[in-house]
Amino acid sequence: MTKMTRAPFVAVLAVHGLLLGSPVAAQPPAAPLDLSALQDRAIAVDPRSAEFDWLLRQTNLRIENISKSRLPSVSVEGQLQYQTDVPLPPFALIGPGFFAPPKGTIDSYLRVDERLFDPARGSQEGLERAQLGEQQARVRTALFTLRQQVNDAFFSAALLQERAGTLQAVIDNLAARLQEIGARVREGTALPADAATVEATLLQRQQDRDELIANRHAALVILSTLTGNSITDTQQLAIPDLAARVVDARRAPSELRARPEHEQFAKTGERLAFQHAVAQAQERPRVNAYARLGYGKPGLNFFSDAFDTYAVAGLQVQWKAWTWGSAGREQDAIDLQRKVVTADQAAFAKGLTEAIVADEATIDRLRGTIETDARIVSLREQVEATSRVRFQEGVLTAAEYVDRNTELLQARFALVTHRVELAQASARLLTTLGLEVK
Repeated sequence: MTKMTRAPFVAVLAVHGLLLGSPVAAQPPAAPLDLSALQDRAIAVDPRSAEFDWLLRQTNLRIENISKSRLPSVSVEGQLQYQTDVPLPPFALIGPGFFAPPKGTIDSYLRVDERLFDPARGSQEGLERAQLGEQQARVRTALFTLRQQVNDAFFSAALLQERAGTLQAVIDNLAARLQEIGARVREGTALPADAATVEATLLQRQQDRDELIANRHAALVILSTLTGNSITDTQQLAIPDLAARVVDARRAPSELRARPEHEQFAKTGERLAFQHAVAQAQERPRVNAYARLGYGKPGLNFFSDAFDTYAVAGLQVQWKAWTWGSAGREQDAIDLQRKVVTADQAAFAKGLTEAIVADEATIDRLRGTIETDARIVSLREQVEATSRVRFQEGVLTAAEYVDRNTELLQARFALVTHRVELAQASARLLTTLGLEVK
């Protein structure tokens, strides 16, 4: 009897050494991690966040170039030329002392051009600004996807955290029962098989807890990668209470256009409008002023064979009166692109509506389920308490008590699972609407 009763007692000591003697358990708990703060952190550390400043500086440089086009441009050109023939008067007019133009000419000059009227200049500046808005909106859209990635990793770890906490309470309870049954075995009032049943169940629950902890660690690694923070296994995740936020959001979901995709579609429309204006301006007249100061052989005097200076100034009008319909085709292409954007926007809105309806149905279902779960847990706790007393009195076998304890564990698992799923569905709904989970 001594050998048979010693094993449960040793197991009890081992269990308490594992639960109470761990150095991790002795450390002070870290502050719970907030979902909203983790989302903001993930966006802040993403390399694409720096693109906003780069895109702005790039646009400013291009707009400055367009603005500088109003100022005169200066160019220097030179030309050395030899031609095999020159214009001559009729043979009858050629006589002694007749001057023939030189076949070799040299010309160098300074040219100044100033664009007095350009109908496309204003549209080009507007186009650059519209492209900046569209590009920045596209970056915001890309960064917004990080929120859902953080949601997935956060609630995956949170569910495992809640399950592990629930399981730890069961482990503590079984450890206490194992102590009691071990004492009864030593006193001869209980069978060693009862202690073996409780111990086996305890070891199985410890294995389940270790598996949950390992899976939670993997989820925290993903969360650490997304946020750029080192999240340890001892840090707890604060499950957000989003009930009030969800109620406010569900009152008028059709009026909420906080998703960055809506801004991106609007900016794309602005960009296409300016592209249309630029295409129209290509067919309008342009007026330039020019001046030319040169030195060459000959100068402006054609009947001279000497180097001379000269100057020319005037106005120049450019008008593409006939372009074979190229400008019109470009405008038609832009109109077709507008239709593509409109179709994409409609498809996006439809997808959002479907996702919102699904999340709202999930939220409503889980709220009712959680109420039922709470009632089931309450009833299972009553049954387990009665069974524990009967087990301590020796009326109930260890196997029967373990069954009641397992039923309570399953009921608590269902409750915590549905609570986390409700928080996750609420966060997903707010994210789908483009709202923050604060």
